[in-house]
Amino acid sequence: MNAANANLLNALVLVAMGAWGYFGSDSPSPTALIPVAFGAILFVMTNSIRSHNKLVAHIAVVLTLLILLALVKPFTAAMGRSDTMAAARVGLMMLTSLVAMVFFIKSFIDARKDKGNAA
Repeated sequence: MNAANANLLNALVLVAMGAWGYFGSDSPSPTALIPVAFGAILFVMTNSIRSHNKLVAHIAVVLTLLILLALVKPFTAAMGRSDTMAAARVGLMMLTSLVAMVFFIKSFIDARKDKGNAA
């Protein structure tokens, strides 16, 4: 897997799980759509990341980190309510965001090494 594929997976999971959380709720909150919006933005960025656009890749990393940090509170709240399904949805979004972060960092390190070898 590479950074672009990890980003695509993360985007799809954010959209799917966020939409499920919103439309599957008895009392939906508009804040459940925040991961959907981030997922849609990350999805649009995938081709630019695949093309090695550094600026877009760095923006995607920042957005991924923001969503990862923002999901901590909903995860702890779901755990506190003993809402297993909500905790699983949010946990999956956190996991894919973390995986995407790892692949982004790996790709940045690899690019730095390649730049050093070329010089």
